[in-house]
Amino acid sequence: MNDPVFLKRVVLNNYKSIKECSVPLGSLTFLVGQNGAGKSNFLDALRLVAESLNTSLEHALRERGGINEVRRRSSGHPTHFGIRLDWKLPNGTEGMYAFRVGSQKKGGFEVQQEECKIFNKEFKLEEGHFYKVEGGLLKNKSFKVGPPAVIDRLYLVAASGLAEFRPLYDALSHMGFYNLNPDEIREPQTPDTGEVLKRDGSNLSSVLSVMDKENKKVRDQVVEFLSKVVSGIQDVKVQHVGKKETLEFYQLVGTNKDPWRFTAENMSDGTLRALGVLTALFQTKKVPFVGIEEPEVAVHPGAAGIIRDGLCSASKRMQIAVTSHSPDLLDDKDICDDSILAVVNKNGETRLGPLDQAGRKAVRERLYTAGELLRLNQIEPDEDSVSMTISNQLELFADYQP
Repeated sequence: MNDPVFLKRVVLNNYKSIKECSVPLGSLTFLVGQNGAGKSNFLDALRLVAESLNTSLEHALRERGGINEVRRRSSGHPTHFGIRLDWKLPNGTEGMYAFRVGSQKKGGFEVQQEECKIFNKEFKLEEGHFYKVEGGLLKNKSFKVGPPAVIDRLYLVAASGLAEFRPLYDALSHMGFYNLNPDEIREPQTPDTGEVLKRDGSNLSSVLSVMDKENKKVRDQVVEFLSKVVSGIQDVKVQHVGKKETLEFYQLVGTNKDPWRFTAENMSDGTLRALGVLTALFQTKKVPFVGIEEPEVAVHPGAAGIIRDGLCSASKRMQIAVTSHSPDLLDDKDICDDSILAVVNKNGETRLGPLDQAGRKAVRERLYTAGELLRLNQIEPDEDSVSMTISNQLELFADYQP
């Protein structure tokens, strides 16, 4: 089986509450911490990358209130933020992609620097592909002729027209990030291609339709997981209502032999969110990375384990990261310490890293589950590990280390 890990390491500089971080990611990562710790800011940085490639950097920043709401606020007044992703693709290539965005007067911004390096299976750059953009100028490149750079756009969008950069562009732009909204799922939905589930679940019907046509076995797996979360669920089908479509649930009620039919409008928030989470996890293979905000919200505590089982099952085929402050979701001694990134906020600054030594020992020796540690308020990042992160790993444009 192929390794599902797409993003090997994420480096952030001055992104919202995160001053700096450099963290490796596995196939399944739980970002764990109290409310307001900054868990969502980590996922939001990755979401900004996907949105900037799908629309534009300007649109992605505007959706967040502008660059002044994105760059970290502190007494040092940083005027920029940066993101670096070390990645690998199923075709055997891997490399780095990084950019730094600086603020200008009146809420303006510019891409100060952007680099992309692609290595072949032997990790030889000279046989790979690369480019470097500074101040809107293409400074270095592996290709003879390429599109010009623009100071307010990410160059990877333009470079995606070149065959060597297209696979990376496709992978980054198809990352999915979810904060599912039951009200959007209840409403009759406009059909679309159904390739990637939207952030709020507003095209859930279309995604399930595509799943039913292309891989019914996977769709049935989603329904099976849902039936364990919501007693009596037998099936979920897409029904067309004029030019719209909606979901219809088949559920056993009382002693009736045949299931009753309920539209999405009649289903609980927990049922709709659970279906959205499971669909996000088992959707098309075109999604290499999925980030989900608090997948356990509105789900009965006793069903959190089913959501966890779904996360673990799906992480065998795609990379997943979730935020959570739910002990119930983490109450499993099979969740290893390497799967947990502890997140805290100290004096307005987010710190995140692996569990501290005591937490790692407790989880590794199965003395406590991560959920039990969270109940005891013992989820803390290893400050020594965070503070001793070598400077090279915190640099956006440092040499790539396979």
